[in-house]
Amino acid sequence: MSAVWQSRPEAGGYLSQRIFLAIAKGCGRRFALAVLWLTSPWFVWSRRPEREASRQYLQRVLGRPPTLWQLLKHHYYFSIGILDRVYLLSDGERHFSFEVEGVQHLAEALRAGHGALLFGAHLGSFEALRTLSRQYPEVPLHIVLDKQQTPVLTELMASLAPALAERIIDASAGGPSVALAMAEQCARGGMVAILADRGRQGESLHPAPFLGTPAGFPVGPWLLAASLKVPVVLCFGLYLGGNRYRLVFEPVADRVEIPRGEREAALDMFIRHYAGRLEHFARAAPYNWFNLYDFWDVSSLSGSVADSGSADRHHP
Repeated sequence: MSAVWQSRPEAGGYLSQRIFLAIAKGCGRRFALAVLWLTSPWFVWSRRPEREASRQYLQRVLGRPPTLWQLLKHHYYFSIGILDRVYLLSDGERHFSFEVEGVQHLAEALRAGHGALLFGAHLGSFEALRTLSRQYPEVPLHIVLDKQQTPVLTELMASLAPALAERIIDASAGGPSVALAMAEQCARGGMVAILADRGRQGESLHPAPFLGTPAGFPVGPWLLAASLKVPVVLCFGLYLGGNRYRLVFEPVADRVEIPRGEREAALDMFIRHYAGRLEHFARAAPYNWFNLYDFWDVSSLSGSVADSGSADRHHP
């Protein structure tokens, strides 16, 4: 399963994304949203694996087979997430209205000055969380992203916000390099945000109930949290329609404890909690789900998470 999403090519090409960027910046968000209504049907028609994954997910979260309209809406929201990156990175909060819930939990996590890990998911807009950089200008926010997966989009985003681009920790650099970079930023009292719902190729996964069927979730983020000994806060930036976003923060633990003798049980507890909260917010905002591949394919689960040979690779 972890290799499936990495094998899919980036939607569009350099030229098409450049044209879309010019439309977004030159014609404004309202016009760009109208253009998305024209491009979303093409995306649904031309990207069969993503279309089928969307259909499978929507049937699970809605409890019934989705209509064509619901499939289009799902892909439309996916496109809005890409579009709004342009405005969030170049113009900040100016175009949007934010509801913020639970930010006090983040403040409490940062109070000790040892940094914090923010665990998100491919649900809603991770870029919306960059507004934290304005609320906490003295606390740098670094985001762990795979630059190789979306090279065209990464380049375009870097051109819009070069200062923020410098704060990206490249997940494709490999486990030890990523772990060391995260440890360095936390040691400085900074925040490090990571998407904790997808496993990379070769990464150990742990099954947890999600929308009625077990799905595989990566153990790496939790092992890193245990190594770094910093607070973990869940974070989601949900798109509510129009220009509205809801930012949600929930505490997980002041310190993630995973004793070697109880590794599987401890990881099961944390990952089940994460999966449960992810399901809660997916049901609350169903069209915000952007894992457009067979998320429930557990055929690549790499065995027991208590196996030290596979799990310890994720420690710094």
